[in-house]
Amino acid sequence: MYKFPNPEHTSGMKQESKMESKAEEVPTRHKQEAPLSVSEHSMSARKAAVIVGASSGIGRETALRLLARGFRVYNISRTQFKGNRVKTIVADAAIEGEIERAVKEAGEESGSIDLLIYSAGFSMAAPIEHAKSRDYRYLFEVNYFGAVEAIRAAAPFLKRRGGRAILLGSLGGDMPIPYDCFYSSSKAALEMLAREADLELRPHGVRVSAILPGGTSTNFTYSRRVYGEEESLSYAPSVKRASAALANMEQGGMNPSIVADAVIKLAEKKNPPTVSAVGGKNNFARYAMKVLPERVTDWFVRKKFNQR
Repeated sequence: MYKFPNPEHTSGMKQESKMESKAEEVPTRHKQEAPLSVSEHSMSARKAAVIVGASSGIGRETALRLLARGFRVYNISRTQFKGNRVKTIVADAAIEGEIERAVKEAGEESGSIDLLIYSAGFSMAAPIEHAKSRDYRYLFEVNYFGAVEAIRAAAPFLKRRGGRAILLGSLGGDMPIPYDCFYSSSKAALEMLAREADLELRPHGVRVSAILPGGTSTNFTYSRRVYGEEESLSYAPSVKRASAALANMEQGGMNPSIVADAVIKLAEKKNPPTVSAVGGKNNFARYAMKVLPERVTDWFVRKKFNQR
């Protein structure tokens, strides 16, 4: 299996934040639907944020910014958050029911959820003809069905104080990425999930948005499942060129802190858009993809990813 080498062999960000400090105790709450008592009101006055996938990358940067704003922050992932100011609830987005359980645990403990961020993701570079069912089903469990579980579980808590939910999508949901078909498809589905959820939850005071970064320099690049010659067969040279171009695009792209800032800005908007890209360049690219003929955009994509 062909994979890009990780020169740093790290699972977190290139630069560690200096914002880690003393541990904080989190009050508990037992019944999800029961009204808050006077004492519970005071305990839950501090806003609570739940981030699925805060152990590294964009999720981690967002968690640090929320801590600085006084939020009680929960990380839901398979990996512990490095530092003692964020509580990690271990869960695997690929296992049905795990994200639902973890979100409910965070909501019951904090008393409400003011902000839900879904930042979990998985990518694979593979030809459709030879892609293995277990791989693309795993991808959709992490990228899409985990987000569905998170919204369903968080909805009762979000409605208590008119909370927000933000799903981390991708420009790849608006444009095809050669041999990353399943990732692009899952992110396109995530956009529609955000729009549909916003329609349903808006009357209850909850807003849901999808935010779309472009290429972002994180270790996500090195965890991509890239099919090698034995798996890709006749497609192998094209898969290798496309995945290399994508890796260069990501590692030469935005700093995750920029995306985290955009997530925070979106969460603080009084009337947030349901779908938006990060940065003027990416917003223009998204607009161009919608107005130009598909044969033009497809030609551009083939050229950008070194495809014939």
